[in-house]
Amino acid sequence: MTRSAGTAYLMAPTPLTRRLLITLLTAFAMLLSYATVTPLVPTAHAAGPLISQGKPVTASSTENAGTAAANAVDGNAGTRWSSAFSDPQWIQVDLGATVAIDQVVLTWEGAYARAYQIQVSTSATGPWTNVYSTTTGDGGVDTLAVTGSGRYVRMNGTQRATGYGYSLWEFQVFGAGDPPPPTCNTGVNAALNKPSSASSTENGGTPAASAFDSSTTTRWSSAASDPQWVQVDLGSTQSICRVVLSWEAAYGRSYQVQSSDSPTGPWTSLATTTTGDGGVDTLTVNGSGRYVRMTGTVRATVYGYSLWDFQVNIGGTVTPTTCASQPTVPDFGPNVRIFEDSTPDATIQASLNEVFEAQKDTQAHQFHDRRDALLFKPGSYNVYANIGFNTSIQGLAQNPDGVTINGAVTVDAFNASDAGNATQNFWRSAENMTINTNGGRNRWGVSQAAPFRRMNVNGGLDLFPASYGWSSGGYISDTRVTGSVESASQQQWYSQNSTFGSWSGSNWNMVFAGVNGAPATNFSTAPSGVHHTNVGSTPASRDVPYIYFTNNEYRLFLPSLRTNANGPSWAVGAPTPGTSVSFNQVFVARPSDSVATINDRIAGGCHVVFSPGVYNLSAPIVVNRADTVLLGMGYATLVPQGGVTAISIGDVDGVRVKGMFIDAGTTNSTSLMTVGTTAGIGTNRAANPVTVQDVFFRIGGRVAGKATSSLVVNSSNTIVDHTWMWRGDHGNAGTIGWTINTADTGLVVNGNNVLATGLFVEHYQKSEVIWNGQGGRIIFFQNEKPYDPPNQAAWMNGSTQGYPSIKVANNVTSFLGQGLGSYVFFQANPSVNLFSTFEAPVNPNVRFQNMAIVSLGGVGSISHVINGTGPGVNSGTNNAYMLSYP
Repeated sequence: MTRSAGTAYLMAPTPLTRRLLITLLTAFAMLLSYATVTPLVPTAHAAGPLISQGKPVTASSTENAGTAAANAVDGNAGTRWSSAFSDPQWIQVDLGATVAIDQVVLTWEGAYARAYQIQVSTSATGPWTNVYSTTTGDGGVDTLAVTGSGRYVRMNGTQRATGYGYSLWEFQVFGAGDPPPPTCNTGVNAALNKPSSASSTENGGTPAASAFDSSTTTRWSSAASDPQWVQVDLGSTQSICRVVLSWEAAYGRSYQVQSSDSPTGPWTSLATTTTGDGGVDTLTVNGSGRYVRMTGTVRATVYGYSLWDFQVNIGGTVTPTTCASQPTVPDFGPNVRIFEDSTPDATIQASLNEVFEAQKDTQAHQFHDRRDALLFKPGSYNVYANIGFNTSIQGLAQNPDGVTINGAVTVDAFNASDAGNATQNFWRSAENMTINTNGGRNRWGVSQAAPFRRMNVNGGLDLFPASYGWSSGGYISDTRVTGSVESASQQQWYSQNSTFGSWSGSNWNMVFAGVNGAPATNFSTAPSGVHHTNVGSTPASRDVPYIYFTNNEYRLFLPSLRTNANGPSWAVGAPTPGTSVSFNQVFVARPSDSVATINDRIAGGCHVVFSPGVYNLSAPIVVNRADTVLLGMGYATLVPQGGVTAISIGDVDGVRVKGMFIDAGTTNSTSLMTVGTTAGIGTNRAANPVTVQDVFFRIGGRVAGKATSSLVVNSSNTIVDHTWMWRGDHGNAGTIGWTINTADTGLVVNGNNVLATGLFVEHYQKSEVIWNGQGGRIIFFQNEKPYDPPNQAAWMNGSTQGYPSIKVANNVTSFLGQGLGSYVFFQANPSVNLFSTFEAPVNPNVRFQNMAIVSLGGVGSISHVINGTGPGVNSGTNNAYMLSYP
């Protein structure tokens, strides 16, 4: 559950004064009255707007719990503040910023002040300046014209008129203008990965740092005694406006959230409760400090205190930002080759060949640091482009029909070690161009992380290598193929928002969404049968952001969101619907740029294009501005150092991340990328969702990488469109092994109504996908279980053999998975068994359709498809299928 300490109030009318003649008789009263008023009340004038209502308020005392200070600024004439029965007493309101004030209205209850002052200050503790004073107060309603300024306005009572305390129905302050409201930056977790400490920890696996890593799979837990605390150092004194505590089952019944400028106190209480009930506590607070602490005083269970996450949001007025002007013809760096059709084709071909020769070798180049992008300006080219590892080819026209390759764009494995198959043809892409096959067929024989997007093929398209060997799986989107598409040796394939002349072939599962010309669903339970899954239109999609060149400048195009889409987002001769952005709003990052530089550009309003190369990150790339674009060229690779998260997106709408390659560092990262925070899970972002497209994760292979989870999605309605999360099963020496490249889970979804299309997740050591959000959907899933469990005892989920490929949480009441495949190949020990491939609550609204399981070569076994039901696979039966569950 989510709770908030903040309260919204309706504004009540300004109370009517019963001293209607006070202004007219001011001069006469000065001559005749024995009262002394200092300073004199100015001539009445039109007051500014009411600026105190609902603002933070404090008082020297309260009579009881029913007469709190906040009652005096709630706009409700039926609630009141009252003080203790002694002199002096005060009540003050914090306006949030220093502003000019011109009127104060005090609506007294029967217990009023005989003598009091109205005071202002820029500090909550003074010094105070009197803007009004009287010793002859007579209760009722005092409407006081004043002149002064301050952030804090106080009524300071020095003499009571009755035997009771001071009591106000309303304390209203009017000013020359409402101050800019301090904005609580709820998208910024100021505590993320900051230094932390605790009074105790339960064990070495539950350190204080785990409460501040934005992960819902790691936690801090204390010793089983009272009191206990955990605190974070924000690095400097900050204005603190919200704290979010995500409790594990062992929560605090009584606790305080406190702040201080010193790690040892003294501590100021920001929030306190004696009735905590666990779950997620979202606490609106008002205070400041460098250190923020949760101090638990009474546990709710016999265990200690345990927090999955402890977030701190800081305040401050946020001013709109505009990207400092960038060059519209930038230098993309040495790893980007830009071709023009005025250049001789032979010169371009030589350049293409040089890049391919440097990147084609599966043994030598697969885990190399070289990155390349091949860009073609609008025009026509007679070339043959063979695409190797970590290479992208892309047209620079606004539509695919603006760049034509008269020849081929293909990928082939030429090494003897490949044994004629394409199962390692990873990390390469083709985008936004026309291939004129001259009446023939183009070949794109790839496996994972090799998207074929926004392509226009005049002719046929073959998805298998020249040798007719195996290909493991691939992805097509927003593409037009005038001829037939032949899948042949592809094991699985996902096609989305495209138009084909026809489709031929199936092995384990071919899946289509929004594809004109695709075959209808025909999913046989026989191993030799047809296995086609057609889900109809794509429920929500957004074509990728891309770069194009026009009028002698580069621009960034942002295609529009589509719902229930069929066919490509573009049409021949017609522009893609969307928004064009000048490159003067785009920062082109280089691997030599620091994280601070990149983050400054993002915070300053820029989109960021990452030129090809390897970026070693000492801190996360942080996005807290809506509609920001992060676009990678040529498999730009982010490598987090020291266990940080590579990309952290706050609770904001419309962020687009495309074409990034995240390679885990050698120090374990709790997550490699996070989208949103746990505090923002309930926010509906369907109108402008975050999109994560062609973002690929690798753990091991290049280095001995480690990460608990690869992608954690907290933002609701996020679209995860084509990702490959891969814990390496092969790679450079010393980078692969059960205890070397460790990784629990690929994808963790906490947000609601999240859509994953083209989801590839492989070889993680626990549940590879954990789905905690409601209303989720997966269209196409390809998975291989880890190759390397040394024995069954090392791979047990409690008393169950192995971990499911997709685990839908027990509390989920709606979910749909369509076109799912999972394989085992327990190379290290073929006797290892997986009990169930999928695991989910039994609920008619939690559904799975068209599932395939495979034992590759009979090396290892699976007992059941889902929840202990459905067929299994083993050395005798290599393939099994299930139509639906439940």
